[in-house]
Amino acid sequence: STDSPLEAAKRGKDTSMWLSIESVKKKESDIVISAGNTGALLVIAKLNLKMIENIDKPALSALWPNKKGMSVVLDLGANIECSSKNLVDFSIMGASLYKSLYPTENPNVALLNIGSEELKGNEIIKETFQKLNDKKSENFNFAGYIEGNELMNGTVNVIVSDGFTGNVALKTAEGTANFITGELKKALSGTILGKISSLLNISNLKKFKKRLDPRLYNGAIFIGLDTPVVKSHGGTDYIGFSNSLDVCNRIIKGNLIKKINENIWLMRINLTKKDLVNLVYMQIGFSKQISANLIDEFFSLVIDNIRYKKKLKISKFGTFSIRQKKERIGRNPRTKE
Repeated sequence: STDSPLEAAKRGKDTSMWLSIESVKKKESDIVISAGNTGALLVIAKLNLKMIENIDKPALSALWPNKKGMSVVLDLGANIECSSKNLVDFSIMGASLYKSLYPTENPNVALLNIGSEELKGNEIIKETFQKLNDKKSENFNFAGYIEGNELMNGTVNVIVSDGFTGNVALKTAEGTANFITGELKKALSGTILGKISSLLNISNLKKFKKRLDPRLYNGAIFIGLDTPVVKSHGGTDYIGFSNSLDVCNRIIKGNLIKKINENIWLMRINLTKKDLVNLVYMQIGFSKQISANLIDEFFSLVIDNIRYKKKLKISKFGTFSIRQKKERIGRNPRTKE
């Protein structure tokens, strides 16, 4: 189809793509998978589904093979321009996705850059580096920068970039893989010696072909919305589509959205009461009302104790105390007066 994504989305609410998105919106389904127009799928998903709280932009991610296993790479084209906050969010979402798909492994996150030195790159990527370096997370290890020639080494398994850079990297990797496969096929079938060599190495050649088979990595994941959306390649066969379905199954079993929410709160330095309520709600499973009551009761007990004792120490948690500060003149943040 030559339709633009917006034109395809405007075709109506009776299309299978729109109805599938509505089914997850109404909680009738857990996840969406489509082999239709990528742009239309992203537009319809953004129109119907809410963003995860504190995430500004969704990202398009995919699985790439490396020497040691698999990597999650994002963003692959959903956002051409990104802020440092967006890239931090992508890091959290990418690490959460990797952990959902591979629960026994700990993600190593890196920013795709033109060099590995801290001074390399534009201001946005350097600012992102500082934020991720300062905000240590128990859920993933920040490994700094990674260059394009190191993407397949396997030392890093979550690679983060803006959508422009990520899409260029994706197309370059696909083109390189196709070039190598084509040249190897030509070399092994062009002469009698080549054909004999291919027969002698048929087992290794099959392994090589399988390793570069794009059907085994089919399924881009659109994350950042309150429901994950998976995009299968429109030209794939039953093997490729079945791999996309396997990705869907692992995402749901791995509680991807819950992991993203938890990691967002854990990465924040200054927590509000609402943040604490959400953490109790997500990690323990109490209702939000019960979680709020628990937080209120906890701080009431703390306040009552330090009112009389001036200091309260809770083992393996922290110390609360009253500090006297000098008076200062208040300022209206709007008028500056």
